[in-house]
Amino acid sequence: MVRMLLTRVLIVLGISMPLPVSAQGGNPYDADPAARRAGAALYATRCADCHGADAKGIGAPDLTLLWASGTDDERVFRTIQRGVSGSNMPSSSAPDNEIWAIVAYLKGLSTVSPFENEIGDPERGQKLFSSMCVRCHRVNTQGGSLGPDLSRIARVRSRNMLMRSIREPSASVAVRYRAVTLVTHDDRRIRGAIKSEDAFSIQIADTRERLQGYRKADLREVIHEERSLMPEFGPDRLRDSDLDDLLKYLGTLTGVGSNRR
Repeated sequence: MVRMLLTRVLIVLGISMPLPVSAQGGNPYDADPAARRAGAALYATRCADCHGADAKGIGAPDLTLLWASGTDDERVFRTIQRGVSGSNMPSSSAPDNEIWAIVAYLKGLSTVSPFENEIGDPERGQKLFSSMCVRCHRVNTQGGSLGPDLSRIARVRSRNMLMRSIREPSASVAVRYRAVTLVTHDDRRIRGAIKSEDAFSIQIADTRERLQGYRKADLREVIHEERSLMPEFGPDRLRDSDLDDLLKYLGTLTGVGSNRR
């Protein structure tokens, strides 16, 4: 039913997309206004639930920053087609031409940087990061690895998404960063993030970043939590002015050059 509806949308918009189009040689619909309109319709049906109606992200990356991050049409195409391992993004079985239409639409939304005109002191933000965040987050090989590597976070997350991740980290959590608690038969509790799991065993990185593996037969319970290991930093723990400084520093982390450390 959805497939028929999308086909009608494409027809109404005046786009004929009968044949698959190879990822080689760039986007055949690049800068094609009609293809972008079709891509917008496809995006709204298939992508907006996670990436937002404006593509700026809800529980998934801000897609308006993709080209500013140095990516290209082919890489975006492959990401949509293959999905992202370890995340909530599945692979797509859509025909190549429909994926290319979505790519053309997203490229038309591309922006340069959402941090340029924002308030805050990046030097103070760097000090806050060093005191509050570096234990779990890495920047340019410095820091922990329990949470995401932030070396180029400004290229893949908007300021608003980062603000939400700091204030409400459990509002949206990638699968590989969700908390899990293992309870042994002698009532010991080990909390961490899952690294691998199957029907018989589980491996986690505990809160000290130590890898620990267990047979499930040796555990009394495995508690999968729909929340992040990261604590919430509400205004009582992080003032708004300090948050502005921290966000301004994170906005410098583009993965280009040495960044600030």
